[in-house]
Amino acid sequence: MAFTLPPLPYPYDALEPHIDEATMKLHHGKHHQAYVDKLNAAVASSEWETKSIDEIMLSLDKVPEKIKAAVRNNGGGHYNHSLFWQWMSPNGGGEPTGKVAEAIEAKFGSFAKFKEEFEAAGMSRFGSGWVWLIQDGAELSITTTPYQDCPVSEGKKVLLGNDLWEHAYYLKYQNRRLEYLAAWWNVVNWNRVTELFSQ
Repeated sequence: MAFTLPPLPYPYDALEPHIDEATMKLHHGKHHQAYVDKLNAAVASSEWETKSIDEIMLSLDKVPEKIKAAVRNNGGGHYNHSLFWQWMSPNGGGEPTGKVAEAIEAKFGSFAKFKEEFEAAGMSRFGSGWVWLIQDGAELSITTTPYQDCPVSEGKKVLLGNDLWEHAYYLKYQNRRLEYLAAWWNVVNWNRVTELFSQ
């Protein structure tokens, strides 16, 4: 069963002006599609082509050495981006409510402090990667990973992640990663974060 590109849950221009239409078209239609295509090529004719992307991400250490790098990079790219599109919404922004808000406040002191630490972590990641809000047991924390690595492969639960690859922001923000990180809060889909937190 081949992996496929999930449709965006909103039109390409729906996140304007914070995330521009041209970037969304390239990011979803070209970059994410390439991860899907390369993942399918890597697992073709192996036992891994029948597994779900979740199974693959949780079992990267068991992937044969000859395809491991391709599966890790492209499987991670497919997995991360499939979540990334859901973490954004044209009706997003604002602040979380309920148990997520309570957990963030308990860990970071305030939502403003959480945002500050999340952005600082995103700025500290050299080169391409991701910045994450993760849940490890009952504890929330912020972490970053290089390339398309994801904390789920280390047994952590991801609640929110932002793409730090330049292709996520370069058309609109050029090298101004901090400006992109700050603008991104305007489209964050806290409803999806709440769903993941309560699972």
